[in-house]
Amino acid sequence: MSTHTHPAVFHPQAARMDLPGIRSVAIARPLHWLRDGASDLVKAWPLSLFYGIVFALLGFGLVHSAWVKPHLAMALTSGFLFVAPVLATVFYCVSHRLEHHHKLPTLLVPLLSWRANPASLGLFALMLVFVLSMWERISAILVGLFLNGSGIGSLADLLSVGAVRQHADFVLAYLAFGGVLALMVFSLSVVSLPMLLHSKVDFATALVTSFLATKLNFPVMLLWGGLIAVLIAVGMATDFIAMAVIFPWLGHASWHAYRELIERE
Repeated sequence: MSTHTHPAVFHPQAARMDLPGIRSVAIARPLHWLRDGASDLVKAWPLSLFYGIVFALLGFGLVHSAWVKPHLAMALTSGFLFVAPVLATVFYCVSHRLEHHHKLPTLLVPLLSWRANPASLGLFALMLVFVLSMWERISAILVGLFLNGSGIGSLADLLSVGAVRQHADFVLAYLAFGGVLALMVFSLSVVSLPMLLHSKVDFATALVTSFLATKLNFPVMLLWGGLIAVLIAVGMATDFIAMAVIFPWLGHASWHAYRELIERE
């Protein structure tokens, strides 16, 4: 992580929780996280790009398998943002190794990083599965309310300029519901997953710490979340081709965000 003036540290208090200190960082720090993430990507490019390609193919397969079911394709496309933190754990593992100047792990080691804290990581994964299933139901309801009888038979039909203009009420409602849910998931996961991998903390402590870090640095985290959303959108707009690079880049950058936001023991 790059050197700079040490920011103020907030020490939250919570009943029966031993929470770490949370740093208040400058608004421009997300750009530095992206720079440091790019550096890790270059250093570990064979491993990072391998997993980037695997996850890009996974996203491509999920979205296109539901292409003729607009609500399901939309839920899976936008829901990729919800489950991305779990997939990114492999890149946290690699960045952690690089940070301590260790040898890069072998191909399958990052997939086994969950063994550092299996119970809490399992609970987190279950939470995200529940959120994704709930979002799929919300998407189905919105499509039923706004697009019933509209003649839209695939995601391509819905994404056309004419359809977006004609169904602007649906687009606004979808963005509103999706934005609220995405902000909730982001605030609870932005530092919790790397924290669960790095420290032997419980599920609740990680969630509370992540929420408080987002609250303390809300403008910064809003910018960070916006950058993530834009880059993920670029990856999807290229039919997941660019996602092979963008996803590991963001995964490594997210590790640096965690290391700067949370005080080291």
